[in-house]
Amino acid sequence: MSAPLLQVKGLRKLFPVRGGLLRRVVDHVHAVDGVSFELAAGETLGLVGESGCGKSTTGRCVLRLIEPSAGEVRFEGRDVGAMHGGELRALARDMQIIFQDPFASLNPRMTVGAIVGEGLVIHRLTTSARETAERVAQLLHTVGLSADHMRRYPHEFSGGQRQRIGIARALALNPKLVVCDEAVSALDVSIQAQVINLLEDLRAQFNLSYLFIAHDLSVVEHISHRVAVMYLGRIVEIAPARALYAAPKHPYTEALLAAVPIPDPGIRRRRIVLEGDVPSPIHPPPGCSFHPRCPRAQQRCRVEAPVLRELAPAHAAACHFPN
Repeated sequence: MSAPLLQVKGLRKLFPVRGGLLRRVVDHVHAVDGVSFELAAGETLGLVGESGCGKSTTGRCVLRLIEPSAGEVRFEGRDVGAMHGGELRALARDMQIIFQDPFASLNPRMTVGAIVGEGLVIHRLTTSARETAERVAQLLHTVGLSADHMRRYPHEFSGGQRQRIGIARALALNPKLVVCDEAVSALDVSIQAQVINLLEDLRAQFNLSYLFIAHDLSVVEHISHRVAVMYLGRIVEIAPARALYAAPKHPYTEALLAAVPIPDPGIRRRRIVLEGDVPSPIHPPPGCSFHPRCPRAQQRCRVEAPVLRELAPAHAAACHFPN
């Protein structure tokens, strides 16, 4: 088998909590706490979980938009954390991001042509303004927009069109990996389907790899080859999409799937209600971080943190008492 495109090992990110008159660091938020996974070329890995579980922070650490506190990120075998200057700048051509908010992620003072073509100019991938314009027109056509849109501004477009502009900007540098950070969550349901289909077509056309971050499991099911479930900064289950949706091993995954509506009134799914709130990431509970809300928690769960172990072929879960 070929080596994975992306390898993440023991990734951690702590954010300082400051207090007192001198604003000293009094504690830390454990946003990402020991995340590990691999991503192959042409593969889509869905990263799901409740809001605040560390999904977006993980994606930003992979891209080094924020510096991780510990752990290792390797892209095509190269240590991303050890890169500086020109080497890190060159990496930006291979790793891009599609942001969640299509309204805030586009500069309102720039035309669409300038937004999409900015990366081409910065990385000197085109030699003239005419060549840049031709490349931008081609990118807009690829994502379902017209070349005439180049001269317009972001406020003249709908949310779905703005997200297509964001996708075109991400594709401009011919990346190998694209982090989709809640790329469809701000869109209407009908528009979500169009954008997801577009992303699928682009992945097949350009052999892209996606780290697809979302909180909607029904969206992730349709686009992902594998799915990783995060809870309180840790991956608690990772498996091929079909296996995870058909037979979840972790009680948290089971609860998330139970909350997904089924568009068939004849099918009834057992409802699972998790008690309590998500614990504070400043002071995570000892043992298994899910045990305060887990219906199957036992004494061992309160004192011993479970490791992510393989329970079925390519299906791993961090649970002492899996399904």
